Amino acid sequence: MTRTLLAVHAHPDDESTSTGGILAHYASLGTRIVLVTCTNGELGDAPDGAKPFTPAHDPARVAAHRLGELQAACRVLGVTDVELLGYHDSGIPAWKKPHGAFVDVPVPEAADQVARLIEHYEPQVVVTYDAENTAQHRDHLHAAQVASAAFDLSGVATKLYFKAHVRAHWERLVRVAASVGIHRDVPPDSMASTRASPRPSTPRAVVDRKRAALHCHASQLGSSIAGRLPAAEFAEVFGVEDYIRARDTTGCPVPETDLFSGLGPC
Repeated sequence: MTRTLLAVHAHPDDESTSTGGILAHYASLGTRIVLVTCTNGELGDAPDGAKPFTPAHDPARVAAHRLGELQAACRVLGVTDVELLGYHDSGIPAWKKPHGAFVDVPVPEAADQVARLIEHYEPQVVVTYDAENTAQHRDHLHAAQVASAAFDLSGVATKLYFKAHVRAHWERLVRVAASVGIHRDVPPDSMASTRASPRPSTPRAVVDRKRAALHCHASQLGSSIAGRLPAAEFAEVFGVEDYIRARDTTGCPVPETDLFSGLGPC
């Protein structure tokens, strides 16, 4: 049986900042890694730094550039298969929502596409964002709801995990960022999950690959605290990834340190 992990993300670069550690780690073990990216990232920064809805920002050109960055990042992480759903980036609520925004696509419609991919690749493990965290980017929440519905619809995969940013992560990020002159407030408790268990630190080689993949998304680094952290500080903040086991048919006890636990001896 080929071990396969399928990750569902909203925008190009999310795969690196959010789940880059597990993608690189499991790829290094020979696991087939499938990445499903729901939108083209049209409303990210332009390569010259132009912001969305300014005269110098061309959403189509931004999307084309970001998809090239995505391919480069996937090579670094060891992603074996990239599937692009091609929906339009919805942007943040403060902006005018574009025509055809991903969040306006009915969950069953998008879930049907993802379910077909799950049936095609037959992953044992599916990973996405926290489908219950309404404080996150609206495209992230929608992608998580789509992935969850697709998992249930397909009935193929064994385990579904949600990426969690626990309170300790946010506190660590604020403290470490401040040490290099980057200041931000600890977000409200609504941004932090209390449902995940701490995981062991990721091997440094994996963290370095995660950071290298993030830096493939050069056009977005100006808006990314993670992208502005030096290597040692990045490792301190992002050397741990926490997950919530949302679905499971193995019965393997939690907490786990392996997303594939229960697919062999627990």
